[in-house]
Amino acid sequence: MELNESELIEKEITLRNMRLTGEVLETRRSSIRWLALSLGILNPGESRLSALAVLDALVHFQFVKNVDPDVKAITEYINANWEEINEKTLRYHLLRMKKMGLVENEQGKFYFTKPSIGDRFDAATWSSSLFDSDYRDISKKVGDVIKSIKEKERSNK
Repeated sequence: MELNESELIEKEITLRNMRLTGEVLETRRSSIRWLALSLGILNPGESRLSALAVLDALVHFQFVKNVDPDVKAITEYINANWEEINEKTLRYHLLRMKKMGLVENEQGKFYFTKPSIGDRFDAATWSSSLFDSDYRDISKKVGDVIKSIKEKERSNK
């Protein structure tokens, strides 16, 4: 019996442990690019400025201004600080980040996924809890599979 693995995937998480060099922190754009690569929003070699602009806007509003922006505010920020973005492209990137589990929205406002405990406007709290529940869930399932393999091997002896 063949399993259709794609039907078993509940969520994919891409995290990259990247060196944080002084060059990365020299400019806001290089910091945002590093963040996008680290969180799996971009792949190495990709240069989608619109994805970076959306990430930058969300960082600006959540961690600098401590507010949840709507599409209009995000568009205005991007148009003033990056290059013009149309609403369809903006919504595409917001939806993509939502599917990744990075962004949520409520009543027309967008924000990074809330941490289970603590201040969601605090970058350290947010980042430390970002994939915590996903990691625990994956870790438990990996342990369950290894336990099952071990038990099957014992019962075959």
